[in-house]
Amino acid sequence: MVRVQPSAGQVPANLLRLSIEFATRIEGPVLPRLALLRPDGKPLTQPFLEQELWSPSGRVLTVLMHPGRVKTGLKARDVLGPILVDGDEVTLTLDDHPIHHWRVGPPDTSGPAVSAWRLSSVHAASKQALVVTLDDAIDGREADYIAIADPHGRRVSGQALLKDGERTWSFTPHTAWRAGEYRLIARGTLEDPAGNRLGGRFETPADAPAAAPADAALAFTVGSTSRLASARRP
Repeated sequence: MVRVQPSAGQVPANLLRLSIEFATRIEGPVLPRLALLRPDGKPLTQPFLEQELWSPSGRVLTVLMHPGRVKTGLKARDVLGPILVDGDEVTLTLDDHPIHHWRVGPPDTSGPAVSAWRLSSVHAASKQALVVTLDDAIDGREADYIAIADPHGRRVSGQALLKDGERTWSFTPHTAWRAGEYRLIARGTLEDPAGNRLGGRFETPADAPAAAPADAALAFTVGSTSRLASARRP
């Protein structure tokens, strides 16, 4: 196994999904081998949806918490109760071996807010990583749901990574930055671990009309090295 996401030490009480990245391709079902344990070692009852979502590589498994117990007002939640409760502590185990531990915090009912993201500065003629501090964690499998468009509107090729509990997105271009106006674009279907999207929430009435996903963008400028050198002269 390589890593578990969410990778932070705390998750919201309405956590909807988690993912496990394995070092090699996995054969056979994994869900029966997983459990969420309370501090006393007792497993939570039926926490997962009986569905395994695998990446094309066969190495990354996405596991959904049972949506009927995450969303309020549904029968499964009324009968079995919520899966996680603020103040809980739980340990994810695989084959009875602990692989991640979380504290449970309050529910997260608001989606990512791109307008609150903070971008680092980068300089032309460099391959500096652009570092974006997000307003909160996003889904760990969605690093590529954020992209950079160059001054001509073309996608910039590079390596995107999520760090710091999926609260920081960094992007290193394959070729050096050029001076000009760029845009950071977040896909409208970008979600956080609780299933909240840009401009939308997982916790909405079943009969509410679904809003069409809408991309969001932030403009930023890459300054030329000549201007920077001029600015530094006494």
